Amino acid sequence: MDILNRLLEINPNYIIIGLLVFFFSLEQLLKTPFKFKKRGQHLFQNILFQITLVILNIFFISILVSCIEWLNKHQIGLLYVIELPFWVKLFLSIIFYDVTTYWIHRASHKSSLLWRFHRVHHSDTSMDSSTVFRFHPLELILVYQTGNILTAALFGTDVTSMALYYFILYIFFFLEHSNLKYPNWLDTTIGLLFVMPNHHRVHHQQEQSYTDSNFSDIFIIWDRLFGTFKSLAIEQMNFGLKEFEDNKKQTFFYLMKSPFITIKKIQTKK
Repeated sequence: MDILNRLLEINPNYIIIGLLVFFFSLEQLLKTPFKFKKRGQHLFQNILFQITLVILNIFFISILVSCIEWLNKHQIGLLYVIELPFWVKLFLSIIFYDVTTYWIHRASHKSSLLWRFHRVHHSDTSMDSSTVFRFHPLELILVYQTGNILTAALFGTDVTSMALYYFILYIFFFLEHSNLKYPNWLDTTIGLLFVMPNHHRVHHQQEQSYTDSNFSDIFIIWDRLFGTFKSLAIEQMNFGLKEFEDNKKQTFFYLMKSPFITIKKIQTKK
């Protein structure tokens, strides 16, 4: 318990910066599966998203925490009905956060309104470790933070388990988005249970039938259980969305306003 508390006391921004430095450095030092140009410019544009999110979260994170603590205080949710040891509850809470995120992520691809914000993440035509930051801040705050509150209301999860979930999630995010070569045996071993980089690369494939698959973030079992799992050879992968291929549409300022404007050749969401 002490180890967990010490881990969660670390400022999450330091963890994120450390992960970015580690994975981005590896991308420059090692042979990568995809060749991209203007790495520094790409990194700068994506970091602007994270800076914006951190600034907005100064206000919004307190609302999220207060809502979850209120639900916990009134013992609302499944885990308050069932008596379980602390570590079992913690493990189940991570599963509950992950499965809720799966369904929110899936809905973000099916709802035309949610897709207008979520497509910002899929706009990156040259995916690397900094793509972890390329989310529209309003999507993360209004959609995913609402999802965290919903998870707490349904299942009785708390702030501690949410913090641990995000700690694990960011490690997976950097693994999944980094432009690095990973051994194929990962997909047929650990990849039976957990999301592997090649799984998530399929999700960033430009062709819509692949974009609308592999929605899981940590446990790939949700895609396997609910029929949304797909695989694709790495040689066939082409990242991004056609409507964002113009370099001018890869900038932070354009992507921030993109949900509020009409884009030609927009992907039709069924």
